Amino acid sequence: MDLVVLQNWLDNISFAVLFATMLVYWVGAAFPGIPYLSALGSAGMAVANLSIAALLGSRWIEAGYFPLSNLYESLFFLVWGITAIHLVAENMSRSRLVGVATSPVAMAISAFAALTLPDTMQAAEPLVPALKSNWLMMHVSVMMLSYSTLMVGALLAIAFLIVTRGQKIELTGSSFGTNGNRNVNYRIQRGQNPESQTLETVTDSTLAFNEPSFNSNNNGLATTAVLELATVQTSSTAPTETAELLSPQRLNLAETLDNISYRIIGLGFPLLTVGIIAGAVWANEAWGSYWSWDPKETWALITWLVFAAYLHARITRGWQGRRPAILAATGFVVVWICYLGVNLLGKGLHSYGWFF
Repeated sequence: MDLVVLQNWLDNISFAVLFATMLVYWVGAAFPGIPYLSALGSAGMAVANLSIAALLGSRWIEAGYFPLSNLYESLFFLVWGITAIHLVAENMSRSRLVGVATSPVAMAISAFAALTLPDTMQAAEPLVPALKSNWLMMHVSVMMLSYSTLMVGALLAIAFLIVTRGQKIELTGSSFGTNGNRNVNYRIQRGQNPESQTLETVTDSTLAFNEPSFNSNNNGLATTAVLELATVQTSSTAPTETAELLSPQRLNLAETLDNISYRIIGLGFPLLTVGIIAGAVWANEAWGSYWSWDPKETWALITWLVFAAYLHARITRGWQGRRPAILAATGFVVVWICYLGVNLLGKGLHSYGWFF
């Protein structure tokens, strides 16, 4: 079979599978009682990952170089990385909410690459002299893997904000630094089984929280504990305001998302660091300068600083929950500016060309 025809089939199959997988994850989130949807979503992500791997492999055979020389190839490599990291994160968290967050992004990227880019930007072309180097595989592949890893970690942080409704909560996972300030509203306390989970209120020097009460509701599925409104009192006055607390199941999910997001970003940050260093060495070899403040280089440094601040806040300042999640969500936007915005809308050594 002609490799070009095979590539066209594979990119369309990848898009179709990712679209179906996104629907499976969303239906599973809306109707959690339907069996096998979680396994079906994971299988869809695995099939998409293998299809994209076959696409990149055939591209490599056809062109004779590692397929990361243009926007079409790098977009599909990015989707391959997102689907691979998704499978790791989903296996770690055992939560279908990972796919609810990652599958729309992977589907949108594949749709943009396969259906939107013109044929001239999809076609494989001979490498320019500056790209005929072993550093192409070393630098670009590591940078793309770091982008996909950081995106998945940031998406899980955004999912955390949605699950917790932006509230401050006390977490008890293993993703905390040495100087954490646990002065927040409530935390989850685990028993021997999910039904015995309760919430313990946390008191500081100025606030005293009444113990929340539970109502047991059965919606035709498993029994869930639903928290009623809790009264917030100052030490010397009558009740002043109320805040709706989250169910223990939702808090448990939030803790998992927070922990997995931290670990995934912790994996992506060293990859980003290695990729930037490799790019500097390659730039010196190709252009005689390690750093030229090209727009791509500048935004790569900004991306590095954002996620360095995230890890610093978690490891040394003990941040957890909402504040680092907001920082990671900001990093998601910065990664996209660094990867796509600069390449398409800016003039520089890394630009793919102007769209406007």
